[in-house]
Amino acid sequence: MSASTPKTASFEGDNPVLGILLMVLFCMLIPFSDACLKLLGETVPVLTVIVVRFSLQFLFMGAIMLIRQRTIGHIFRLSSYIWWRLLIRAVMQISGIAFIYIGLMYMPLADTTAICFIYPILMLLVGHVVMKEVVGPHRIMAALVGFAGTLMVVQPNFMEVGLNALWPVGVAFTFVIFMLATRQTSRGIDPVTVQVLSAVIALVIVAVPILLLNGDGFEAFDLKSPSREEWLFLVGAGVIGSLGHLLMTAAVHLAPSATLAPMQYLEIPFATFIGWLIFSDLPNSLAAWGIAVTVAAGLYIIYREQKALNESRRQSAIELPAEEII
Repeated sequence: MSASTPKTASFEGDNPVLGILLMVLFCMLIPFSDACLKLLGETVPVLTVIVVRFSLQFLFMGAIMLIRQRTIGHIFRLSSYIWWRLLIRAVMQISGIAFIYIGLMYMPLADTTAICFIYPILMLLVGHVVMKEVVGPHRIMAALVGFAGTLMVVQPNFMEVGLNALWPVGVAFTFVIFMLATRQTSRGIDPVTVQVLSAVIALVIVAVPILLLNGDGFEAFDLKSPSREEWLFLVGAGVIGSLGHLLMTAAVHLAPSATLAPMQYLEIPFATFIGWLIFSDLPNSLAAWGIAVTVAAGLYIIYREQKALNESRRQSAIELPAEEII
């Protein structure tokens, strides 16, 4: 057997059970982070939240980078291609946090989370239209069904809060671009450094509107000194969010992505429970059916994606020259 065989098998992960457990913990934690943001929504300006969020990310991940690298010299060797992708990534991360924060001001936690999960459908369509990936009719139909389910969640909220019901859709769009930029930087820079530089770039970006608009009547762009209780929620959102994403990163290393992808939808029922527990919010009947339709369509897309990937691997194995598989 050739030396190339381990490479094809190693991506599968070496402890899928632990990987699944970590992903479940991620799905349990992230709604608590969003709940902290929702509790802040009526009192703390959005840019204050963003500044604290990225400052915590810079301090936490920067300490890890220095412990691991013992230097920052590798940062200055990055190509302009990487820097541009980091800029795009930071802009999308700022936008996503702002959109989810504003959306949570007007909508229940479960509904907001469910609408955000339109992102697998958007990712599929972007891959087909922009990246010219081949997408079969089954996945296109599932995407349309999932979009219809999302509309079922949006509709009752739209009747109550108007266009503010569309903020989570914006979160999904920014996440798609965020993921594309992240993938394009993954081979040129380690994940910890990505987090550090994203935080630095984000803080530089938000400094501009703060310097120009702070105190000029634009409340969202004001910096506010949080109260003790608000600091508790701000730090809680940052720490819980950072811990959650560390769990997700570890899960990806331990288990195949095809195994973990369906587990992410557990975030919706956990968000529903936490929304009921803290805010006494539950989706109405139409929104609940819409959540079910969106989840079913997303899981079907994941299933079809994995089936297509397995077929591609089998075809590649068949086409390998005999000397490669002996």
